[in-house]
Amino acid sequence: MEYEAWVTNGIGASFTKQLLEREPLGPEDVEVAVEHCGVCHSDISMWQNEWGMTTLPAVFGHEIIGRVTALGTQTKGLSVGQHVGVGWYSGSCMHCRQCLSGDQHLCSEGQPTIAGHLGGFASSVRAHWAWTIPLPEGLNYADAGPLLCGGITVFNPLSMFATPKSRVGIVGIGGLGHMAVKFAAAYGCEVTAFTSRESKFDEARSFGAHHVVASRDSAAIGKLENTFDLLIVTVNVPLDWDALLKTLAPHGRMHTVGVVLEPIPVPVFTLLTRQASVSSSPTGSPVDLVEMLEFAARHNITPQTEHFPMSRINEAFQHVSEGKARYRVVLDADF
Repeated sequence: MEYEAWVTNGIGASFTKQLLEREPLGPEDVEVAVEHCGVCHSDISMWQNEWGMTTLPAVFGHEIIGRVTALGTQTKGLSVGQHVGVGWYSGSCMHCRQCLSGDQHLCSEGQPTIAGHLGGFASSVRAHWAWTIPLPEGLNYADAGPLLCGGITVFNPLSMFATPKSRVGIVGIGGLGHMAVKFAAAYGCEVTAFTSRESKFDEARSFGAHHVVASRDSAAIGKLENTFDLLIVTVNVPLDWDALLKTLAPHGRMHTVGVVLEPIPVPVFTLLTRQASVSSSPTGSPVDLVEMLEFAARHNITPQTEHFPMSRINEAFQHVSEGKARYRVVLDADF
């Protein structure tokens, strides 16, 4: 099977449209015609090989929205023509303890959609049927792509650790953080947004934040000591970790979802006196993805997006890598 894709042949190199060929469809595989695909910061990290796992030539794109065009003989629960999404994972082994326990996203043999696999900046993409996620009615499909990676990344800790009566802090109002604010507010939490840019204060409130704090204002952060039941850190830069940990209430938790590449110092005394925790998580399982999308559809939650035709992929990557996106970029297929 031939299809078109935007391919890069070098780390940080430009993308060019190429005609590629695939093997016959596997028995558990699904062929998806791509309609929209988000540009996640993880795509930028892979493009620049920040994590040392990039393989070339590469086709990135893992926030995929499209329609099923073909099904393997052993696929289940899907039909040709159905709207579906594919996120960070396109497959897992389906037989290890993690997969059988419903934590497929923790499978040691999980197949990232853009590492050792050709992703969604293409006319079509393939995924295992279990990782091809049906989209609920009422969801804005054109803007839904970023939910499949960034959205589930911030929804998961809320689902695991928050209740509607929780006081939740969101550190960083960017591609991840703005969705975290929307989800936490819809869940019923009291939400405080931390941002380094005063220009985002009003936007953070429009997303649902009840309070907004300058993340570089140590005095303002100090006034929040013993406040938060859950503090979700969405940024990937070093912060005043001790000051943030002191904002935790007794039994509070600081949960990091931004990929901070430097070690995080954890002052044990600050945790011990609060019986507090520090944790982290990646994306989510197929069931987590379904529940997150249903929640988003029910509460009319969509990422704030900017759209580019996929033929302007190089411009879009530059826009995201320079930190100019407000707040997620989506490429619309124009093959």
